[in-house]
Amino acid sequence: MIRAGVIRNLKSHRNQSGARADAPPGVLEAVPEKPDDLYEALAWFAKSGVDLVVIDGGDGTVRDVLTRAPKAYGDRLPTFGVIPNGKTNALALDLGVPLGTPVRAMLAAARDPAKRKLRACLEVVRPGETVPEHRGFLFGMGAFVRGTELAQKTHGLGFFDNAAIVMTILSAAGRTLAGGADDPWRRGEPAALTLGGAAPEARDWFLVLAATLKRFPLGLKPFGPPHEGLKVLAVEAPPLKLPKALPALLAGSEAAWLEQAGYRRRDVSEIGLAFEGGFTLDGEIYPGGELIVRQGPDLEFVVV
Repeated sequence: MIRAGVIRNLKSHRNQSGARADAPPGVLEAVPEKPDDLYEALAWFAKSGVDLVVIDGGDGTVRDVLTRAPKAYGDRLPTFGVIPNGKTNALALDLGVPLGTPVRAMLAAARDPAKRKLRACLEVVRPGETVPEHRGFLFGMGAFVRGTELAQKTHGLGFFDNAAIVMTILSAAGRTLAGGADDPWRRGEPAALTLGGAAPEARDWFLVLAATLKRFPLGLKPFGPPHEGLKVLAVEAPPLKLPKALPALLAGSEAAWLEQAGYRRRDVSEIGLAFEGGFTLDGEIYPGGELIVRQGPDLEFVVV
């Protein structure tokens, strides 16, 4: 028997219409409005024996649930399901879960052991701390933070999912190419970056991107051919040969000239960063500082 509970974010993009299917009989349901409410809901689920937590929302809702679930569940985390109803749904796309999947379909799939996938999350940890500050799947600093701010504007114009991604990439590339030497897009952000076991490198970075996702929207391949694990793309500032490099990177090219031009891809277990700006994790911007971004545990997800 599977005991299920649904965490609903009614502020998520596709839930704001008010049209939603109620959870089937016997399924617990929580609609937390504050971070403390979310933890209390997960603690209630854990106490009630819920072993399938269905997350109804976007990537941000997934991030918040995964961050708080270990405190509620301890070392024995439940299986998760994702109903992609947010502005961005990168994890659901990676897993192959269609938009607006009903709860009943998720519960039916959970009974089939073949309809499970493992994905490692990534963890953001502050120095001296053992408990991660955040858990998610897509981390970025530098131009990625500015790109997130642009994406929020495109959402305001009515662009979401793939359309928002296209608009954001085109806008970011245009801003970078049009800017002068002192433009913040081109000059990058000073940071000390440690890639795996390499020595720290202090310089200006146009972009540092890290993810544990395997597949990305629109078939983009910023880390090369799809593969598991923590992947990093670090781009030196200013970005050289950008009109040629951008389409090559997004297509997954492994041409040697990309590395020589300052576009570095690495598969690592963790990276270290020290910088004054902010970073983005699954669509939310947080203050930077000294950070370790590391590969977290494998989590089990139901797919339909």
